Amino acid sequence: MRKLSLFIATSLDGYIAKPNDDLSFLEVVEKEGEDYGYEIFNETIDTIIIGRKTFDWVEREIGSSHYDNGERDVYVITRTERPDAGKIKFYTGSLPELVHRLKSEKGKNIYCDGGAEIINELLKYDLIDELIISIIPILVGNGTRLFKDGRPEQMLDFVTAKTFDTGLTQLHYKRKR
Repeated sequence: MRKLSLFIATSLDGYIAKPNDDLSFLEVVEKEGEDYGYEIFNETIDTIIIGRKTFDWVEREIGSSHYDNGERDVYVITRTERPDAGKIKFYTGSLPELVHRLKSEKGKNIYCDGGAEIINELLKYDLIDELIISIIPILVGNGTRLFKDGRPEQMLDFVTAKTFDTGLTQLHYKRKR
């Protein structure tokens, strides 16, 4: 069975973005040739679930080719219907139903690339199997929290903790079965 993984960076005080979707704090750990395991992780997935706001930000700041490389299915979770574009599907249905369907299909793993609303909806229904969270050594003080209140408690099994010379610490947990 396929698993759903979260691979995300957060400030030490738990924010994935500063106000106005500002991700500039990620530059604190930018280092030539260092991707913090993203490329290796990327080889394990063939499907991405992403919220519409995060998708729009990536499209604006990085470009549509970041997701639309023709190799992966991308599900953009949105409330507004839009026509699909290549392997990018704009999905307005039930998120739990989509995840259950995707997990039952053959393929590599599924990657949730944010944002916070989607992550917390997935956590609410206990659908995330693996969390890889990179802690950026900065306290940003305000913005978009990674974890929102109102989720059920979930026990996790520790997998690894890696430290990098930039100060980034990467925590890897799996959902307790």
